[in-house]
Amino acid sequence: ETAMNSVKANALVHLYKQLKAIWSPPARVCSLAACTSKSRNAALHPLWQSPLTIPGGTRQSPINIEWRDSVYDPFLKPLKISYDPTTCLHIWNNGYSFLVEFDDSADRSIIVGGPLENQYRLKQFHFHWGAINDWGSEHTVDNKFYPAELHLVHWNAVVYPTFEEAVMEGNGLAVIGVFLKLGAHHQGLQTLVDALPAIKHKDAVIEFDVFDPTCLLPSCPDYWTYAGSLTTPPLTESVTWIIKKKPIEVDENQLEAFRMLLFTSDGEEEKRMVDNFRPLQPLMNRTVRSSFQSRHLFSTQVQPQDRAEQIRP
Repeated sequence: ETAMNSVKANALVHLYKQLKAIWSPPARVCSLAACTSKSRNAALHPLWQSPLTIPGGTRQSPINIEWRDSVYDPFLKPLKISYDPTTCLHIWNNGYSFLVEFDDSADRSIIVGGPLENQYRLKQFHFHWGAINDWGSEHTVDNKFYPAELHLVHWNAVVYPTFEEAVMEGNGLAVIGVFLKLGAHHQGLQTLVDALPAIKHKDAVIEFDVFDPTCLLPSCPDYWTYAGSLTTPPLTESVTWIIKKKPIEVDENQLEAFRMLLFTSDGEEEKRMVDNFRPLQPLMNRTVRSSFQSRHLFSTQVQPQDRAEQIRP
């Protein structure tokens, strides 16, 4: 038992170092790889150029969600979301994305239900996006990319005493994924967009209080869920993914504001923050469950607009 405790302690130290390199100050998450022209995975972001530890390797993220192959689970509950806007703390540019972080010292901003057995606390949210609107999301649906994807990262504070320990365990994290598509102006997102010029460079941090991320969620309750991983080092297979079926709409100017951020620090040669997503990973033997009954192209019940929503980025 003493030997096992020593191994676990060493693993935690190694994990902490990896997290600190990407997420501090304080602890952060995001995900990256670069995409050049149509061969999106041809040129990797520097984040992926160093050796990576992929524990297990059988439930890595992101994945392509095949609408037809997802399995309806009638026992999946509705996801209940309760965010306290006053827990919002700050925004920072960590050199890979921009993170909006929350006070997670108590159960004030939480999610419960859905595929989750416990209550999870919101730690932060961030986005991934492309250089152009043809790609940018980490997950895809029927091989179709969206121009951006939102991730709201939560941890299981019922079972684990710290976020760092939750990152190590299979049921430690729950991430809500929301696709962004080009369309109408999004007023809720604009509050965030207006703050972005102040964190243009890597390591810039500003206070950002009283923000309710609920405004960034689609009204439709439907979602897919599967067992996956973080999409940046340490890539731990600790995430229950909850991918919302319906995207939210944002306009071109709002997406361009994301692309005006920089991977680089002030004084360095400027490199625009674009294509900050990890390449798709194999599904392996996993099942993607859905909270809704799937309707296929050849079903006589399907309405034209339903299928269009399904395949259009």
